[in-house]
Amino acid sequence: MEPAVLGGKLASSLVAPLVKKLFVTGGPGAGLVDRPVRLDRLVSFRGERRTLGEKEVRGLAGKLVAGSLDSPGEPPFPRDETEAVTDALTARLLALGDLDMDDVQAVRLGHGELAARLRRQAAGSADGLSTDARYFLDSATEWACLHVLEFFTRRSTFVARTLVAQTRGQAELIAKVDELIARVPRPDARDTAFERRYLPYVAEQHNRITIYGLDLRDSPDRWPLEVAYLSLEATADGEPGRDTVPGENAPARTGRMPADAALDREPRVLLRGDAGSGKTTLVQWLAVTAAREGTRIPFVLPLRTLIRTGPLPTPSAFLSAVGCPLSPPDGWAERVLTTSRALVMVDGLDEIPQADRHATRDWLSGLLHAYPGNRWLLTTRPTAVRTDWLAQERFGELSLAPMGRAEVATFVHRWHEAARAPEYEQRLLDSLRIKRDLARLVTNPLMCGLICALHRERRGYLPTGRKELYDAALTMLLARRDRERGMGAVDGPEPGEEAQLELLQRIAYALVLSGRQEMTLETAEGIVDRALPALGPVSGQRDAAAVLRALLLRSGVLRRPAEGILDFVHRTFQDYLAARYAVEEGHLGVLAGRADDTEWEDVIRMAVAHARPRERVSVLRELLRRDDPRLTLLALACLEHAAALDPAVRAEVEDRAAALIPPRTAEAARELAAAGPLVLELLPGPEGLSAEEALGVTVTASVLGGEEPDGALAVLRRFRDHPDLDVRRQLVGTWHRFDAAEYAAEVLDHLDRAELVLACEAPEQLAALAAMRPWNELSISGRYSAEDIVARVPEPSAVTELTLADNPLLTELDALHRFTSLTRLAYYRCPNARGLDRLAGLGLTELILGPDTDPSGIRSLTSLTLLSLTPDLPGTGLTDALPTDAPLRFLYLGDTCTEPGGLLGLGHWKTLQTLSLGALTTELTEDDWQEVASLPALTHLYLDAAILREVPASIGRMPELPGVEVLMVHNMEGTEHLAALAARLPGVHHVTLANRLGHSSPLSDFRPLFPSAEVVLNGR
Repeated sequence: MEPAVLGGKLASSLVAPLVKKLFVTGGPGAGLVDRPVRLDRLVSFRGERRTLGEKEVRGLAGKLVAGSLDSPGEPPFPRDETEAVTDALTARLLALGDLDMDDVQAVRLGHGELAARLRRQAAGSADGLSTDARYFLDSATEWACLHVLEFFTRRSTFVARTLVAQTRGQAELIAKVDELIARVPRPDARDTAFERRYLPYVAEQHNRITIYGLDLRDSPDRWPLEVAYLSLEATADGEPGRDTVPGENAPARTGRMPADAALDREPRVLLRGDAGSGKTTLVQWLAVTAAREGTRIPFVLPLRTLIRTGPLPTPSAFLSAVGCPLSPPDGWAERVLTTSRALVMVDGLDEIPQADRHATRDWLSGLLHAYPGNRWLLTTRPTAVRTDWLAQERFGELSLAPMGRAEVATFVHRWHEAARAPEYEQRLLDSLRIKRDLARLVTNPLMCGLICALHRERRGYLPTGRKELYDAALTMLLARRDRERGMGAVDGPEPGEEAQLELLQRIAYALVLSGRQEMTLETAEGIVDRALPALGPVSGQRDAAAVLRALLLRSGVLRRPAEGILDFVHRTFQDYLAARYAVEEGHLGVLAGRADDTEWEDVIRMAVAHARPRERVSVLRELLRRDDPRLTLLALACLEHAAALDPAVRAEVEDRAAALIPPRTAEAARELAAAGPLVLELLPGPEGLSAEEALGVTVTASVLGGEEPDGALAVLRRFRDHPDLDVRRQLVGTWHRFDAAEYAAEVLDHLDRAELVLACEAPEQLAALAAMRPWNELSISGRYSAEDIVARVPEPSAVTELTLADNPLLTELDALHRFTSLTRLAYYRCPNARGLDRLAGLGLTELILGPDTDPSGIRSLTSLTLLSLTPDLPGTGLTDALPTDAPLRFLYLGDTCTEPGGLLGLGHWKTLQTLSLGALTTELTEDDWQEVASLPALTHLYLDAAILREVPASIGRMPELPGVEVLMVHNMEGTEHLAALAARLPGVHHVTLANRLGHSSPLSDFRPLFPSAEVVLNGR
């Protein structure tokens, strides 16, 4: 008798007493109720009659498992999994108490479905177990369920009363156990043993990424897969993703999903992707993941390898066809496929001749029909087969999407982590953000890997002039990559690298001249047809249509975004190749004539790279001749690509550009930003810049943030450690132009907070606040309750100054008590805020209330030294509304707050040093001025010019105030008469006059009025 059967019999004898212990004795109510009793009332580890705990149930499960292992014959599973199997069986037994059914329903289900319910209820209990252990666990669960049903027929009085005629005896159920074991034998031990060798082999074999076409000295061409792998997205619309600059908003797509989760949704997937988009890497990742998790048996079948070995293989030859050194048991692959356990990945449909693709489809169709239920993945470049090529076989089509900015950043981080070169990572990320042509280039893992490798090879610098970078990329795509992967010509002789370049650059130049990025296949065929005679035999004697198809399929540079349409996979390749052709044809004058068009900027720069020294001089002099700041900067940008150039011309370009960069005033910065995103590449610093120049650079980058946020952010990031207060204020003030969370992490969280106020004017900014180090001074605008504000501010105890604005939801202020260090509170346009008296314990020293706010409760704030008010005040004098015990040193009164009592009671605050009067709605009386004159400490007087213009009688009643030393008059329009004011302030020695927006007043009109004072005019 086989060991499995002996173990099963022994297990059967153990199950009955185990089941008996799992249920309460005495029956559920002796059958006196009218409806069945739920299982959770029957089991002994649930409900009020609990007699067993989880520990006891585990002990019972352990006895069952131990008894099975100790039975004669071969153990049903490896002994080192005993504890894991016991835990899994315990979880399934405990799941009995969670089933939402009664005993009648359980009997009707039958033991098989009841066991399935338990497996689902305890989902994940078998995770990590070997095949043998899972097989034993499922069998033991079914044995237990047979005895559970028998228990119901014998112990539950309700079940006995209603189902006795339909149930069978215990002997019959035990016989079924033996029959079940005999009918479902254990998997073939040889298969299991082989899979224990095969799965680690697959995981090891595919756990590395190779970059073909690179031979850089310090950059290895192989990387650990788990370190460098990047999960890309796929689109289910069947269209390749459009070329987008990382960080741009991609157009909305249907069915966007992680590419490595595609087979979870679709059992059969045809995956399309451009050269280097990550198709093969995805196949490797899925193979390694399946092998390590043991969920499916992976078969990786590169078609370029299969097609060389003869006829496409049957399952029995899958491993030998791909060079696997392991020899499986006879029929193993068929058994895997028959039991629907396989993950079959056929890679590279585009890498076999077109004549063989029909046979490949027939081969694949035969496998699909012979072995349904498995998972299938087929990869190809977009143009290799039509969109419905496998529609009859129910394949869903996906296209790998271009990498976005976040994915590029992740790839660069992982690449440098794998290369152990973290010192180069941030510098490269900044270059990719600032240099737009590079950003357009790194939209797939291949190009991103190439740039990472070149950057590291040159110790943190990309090639001097990007021509070298594009040369390397094109050589890799057009020739070396396929050759080093062992691929020959797919459909007969193909044009070599130079011939491909000749054809591609003609297509690119035609696109640039037409101002488009797409052309019809018919137009492209015409261009190729006219070029073929000049290429001679390199075309392989094929017609233009065949040559164009080969370019689309194999070059990795062209693609077909829609039926009958052609474009370049990267705009930067189009510009580079068009410039190459323009230089060869002597069309530099044409390029210089288009310099006013920003779309030609990169073409001109690349033309300078391709041109000879004398040709470069003519292009640069033409740019300078226009005397246009943008063209001067374009000439400066071209110097990067001009390795050999007349020194006098280089010096002239640099001298002209030095007048523009760095900008030295805010106005110059805004004018510089008008030249466009090109400026970002040229902005220097912060090293070597004065504070004024650093401020100019940050203003320029800030203005460009709306147009080119990635590049602007990379520039601003460089200044985050700058000590100058104006620079830091500029960095804080431009937050709204960028993604809130990213700008907070990249810039704001690194700033010195001294004298900075962080303004949160949008919900996403307030959300980003939580991820930063605490800010002491905050300004928060928007509709939030006081509780919401406190909850969203990290470490409220760190906040010392808080401004709230535009918030009708702000009502009771009690919650602000959690800002235990708060000394300054201001709120504007918060009409429903009330409860200032409840903040008395905070020790506020400064309070500012805007119009339409409730001033009640101010009298309780006895620690105030600064108070600014504009709303109506209660009472008939200031002492009725303001805290009489407060040591006020600064008081601002504006709008209607002097109605009806005027300045009555002002003299009470003997500590007052500064009085500021806004555009009051009432005239100042002699009594009001006497209150002012009675202030012994008053040295500063600030007046809104509206008092002089609209109520001049107020100044006429003003007495002489000899103690006032500093005078400020703001919001001047130029019509004010200050002579009367000057006569009443004999002790003033400093006067500041500030114009209203849009108005100006010559300082010479006012200086004679104050002969003994310094007079300053702040214009706007």
